[in-house]
Amino acid sequence: MLKKFDRNPLCHRIEEKGVVLSKKVLLIRLSSLGDCIFNIPLANVLKRNGYEVTWLVSEKGYDVIKDNSCVDNTILAPMGLWKKRGFSLESFREYIEIMKQIRAEKFDIVIDTQMLIKSMYFNIFSGAKRRIVAKNARELSMFGGNEWIEAINKDKTTSAIKNYLRFADYLGLDTSNIEVTLPDSSQEAKEKIQEILKEIDTTKPIVVVAPATTWAPKHWARNNWRELIAKIEDKYNLIFTGTDKDNDLIKYIGGDRHINLAGKTNLKELIELFRHTDLLLSLDSGSTHLAWATQVPKIITIFCCTPKSLYAPVGDKMKYRALSGHLPCQPCHKRKCFLAGKEQNLCTKLPNVDNVLKNIKDLMGE
Repeated sequence: MLKKFDRNPLCHRIEEKGVVLSKKVLLIRLSSLGDCIFNIPLANVLKRNGYEVTWLVSEKGYDVIKDNSCVDNTILAPMGLWKKRGFSLESFREYIEIMKQIRAEKFDIVIDTQMLIKSMYFNIFSGAKRRIVAKNARELSMFGGNEWIEAINKDKTTSAIKNYLRFADYLGLDTSNIEVTLPDSSQEAKEKIQEILKEIDTTKPIVVVAPATTWAPKHWARNNWRELIAKIEDKYNLIFTGTDKDNDLIKYIGGDRHINLAGKTNLKELIELFRHTDLLLSLDSGSTHLAWATQVPKIITIFCCTPKSLYAPVGDKMKYRALSGHLPCQPCHKRKCFLAGKEQNLCTKLPNVDNVLKNIKDLMGE
């Protein structure tokens, strides 16, 4: 039988067998960038209620978690490096050292929101008395826990942020206040973005365009982007962002006529850019979630195959718009379209350009 623990949010210490323990919690969320951002409100709730929060994170989310006020400590698990190396004794030694570090911290609680086999081992060997996962954890990672909350993100109708906050609900904490935080910008990042922006027309709003993401069915049709850019480029300062591999797309849709930062900014510099942005046009991507986390720009997100109810920015509808088509197959949430012929990837052509343009004008007060 599992031991029962005090879930009173006003109790800032756990007492067991007459020994008072600090409330030390390890939050395991290794990736992706978006999901790390979705977990920041959970970490902030824990902090507000007296927990000492350590976050185990991989490279993808490290720059948004390290030095973030939502945590006391950050542990880097270089999953990307380990995958690139393949199996090696060096990686195994690093893994063991991280495991020793986790066990030495003597955490009271581990919350595994990654819920995959790669997080299960950290969870099960953490030494924590309470190891909490959701009942729909994948790859057998449910067995890494000894306490389980009801399935999360299952019905695709509730924001992922609110779903992750259910771990705090389970602990009896007030989750009504969604607080997202990011690290302060470095002086280097500020200076670089100031240099980029010094030549823009200050009479025009700054619109950042992030036209690419990971899955192919999450991409809005390139001809749609091309038509939209042609219709708005005279009204705004357009800045394009992405990675090096996105440059062909950016050039095709007209980004070569404007400021193109694809492959030229790191995560911290992108955060600083968004802090100077009036509007972001993007997809269901890390750029959208990062911009939302700054709480500065207005955001129009185009959803194709993924559910906007799960991943759209949370907040004022006069600041955030999530657009999509209304096809029977949407949202399939699949990396590859299961339809054929003319219907294949039809969702990537929707919404139409006029719909997006209307929402831009509405948000920008035109």
